[in-house]
Amino acid sequence: MKRRDPLVSGHSDVAIALRYDGKGAPRVTAKGDAHLAERIIEAAEQAGVPLYPDAELAMVLSQIPMGEEIPDNLYKAIAEVIAFAYILAGKFPEGFDLHQPPGPQAGDD
Repeated sequence: MKRRDPLVSGHSDVAIALRYDGKGAPRVTAKGDAHLAERIIEAAEQAGVPLYPDAELAMVLSQIPMGEEIPDNLYKAIAEVIAFAYILAGKFPEGFDLHQPPGPQAGDD
């Protein structure tokens, strides 16, 4: 696991590691449940990999075969995970204002 690759977990029940290199869709690079999930989470913590706790998403991702890209119906959910990892790493899109709420603002009509 590399530092910037997020890990989605359902606490220690299920853990899924994703790899996103900016080309194509993110891929499942590690997954496990029970004891293996605990080991994946420990390895992620030691490597400084951001953990995104979402049990429901972890269960859905656990159905994807290792090495496969995530399906397009999960793009939005995974985009949120990747954005979370980038924000934790202090990376923001150009013009991003952490204190500005998302969406249209008054006078934007």
